[in-house]
Amino acid sequence: MNRILPLLCKTIAALLLPLILTSCAIFGDPTELDETKGWQADRIYAEGEQKMIDKDYDAALKYFQILDSRFPNGKYATQAQLEIAYAYYKKQDPVSTVAAADRFIKLHPNHPNIDYAYYIKGLASFNERGVLEKYTAQEISDRDPKTLKVSFAALKELVDRYPKSRYYNDATQRMIYLVNTLAQHELHVARYYMKRTAYLAALNRAKYVLEYYPNSSSVEEALVISISAYDYMDLNDLKADTLRILQTNYPQNPMVLGKVSNDERVWWKFWESLY
Repeated sequence: MNRILPLLCKTIAALLLPLILTSCAIFGDPTELDETKGWQADRIYAEGEQKMIDKDYDAALKYFQILDSRFPNGKYATQAQLEIAYAYYKKQDPVSTVAAADRFIKLHPNHPNIDYAYYIKGLASFNERGVLEKYTAQEISDRDPKTLKVSFAALKELVDRYPKSRYYNDATQRMIYLVNTLAQHELHVARYYMKRTAYLAALNRAKYVLEYYPNSSSVEEALVISISAYDYMDLNDLKADTLRILQTNYPQNPMVLGKVSNDERVWWKFWESLY
């Protein structure tokens, strides 16, 4: 009898174990304890702020998101929504930053700090893929201009709507940089087409710069590429008209001064040597 009981207990345990494991699978893991249970909004916000100071952005997001969901109509929740965008920005997560900023703009279109939402949205895309680095032709070709255009659009909306914003001057400088970068991207592609004798495609890229980025630092080169493309396509009247524009606006240009060999018919290449 003494030997039968332990054996019986082992058998029962073996039969019950699968049932216990199945029950766990059904009901899931034990619920994680919520340390913020019973906290007021100001305390949750203060904890989130402290985590931001500590640069623990994941923990900060946790507190701000709890605050936003638990006290959605309070002043702390509104501020937490902005903090969420900033925390994502510090985590270098541009997609989530833009989404959080857009949510704030939609929920609080008349908020006193709405300009900051546009600003952080512009910064998120501005910093994406290293746009702050000193660019080279290779870096430009590796960028997605869509993200730069998103950044420009957000910053432009900021400066157009809120000219007295504390972020106005910085946004304006970034817009100038973005315009020049976008124009450089177009001309990098135009040079690529010129090398492959796709002159019409190159011309379209150059004309795009002249039309949409007329104040950029790339206008002079866009005119040079246009003249060269017209020359290759034997469109002499258009070539002459564009050359006159180049002479008027850039009288010291090597093409205007006759420092480029006409015999080689590769006028646009001298520009490439400047990079």
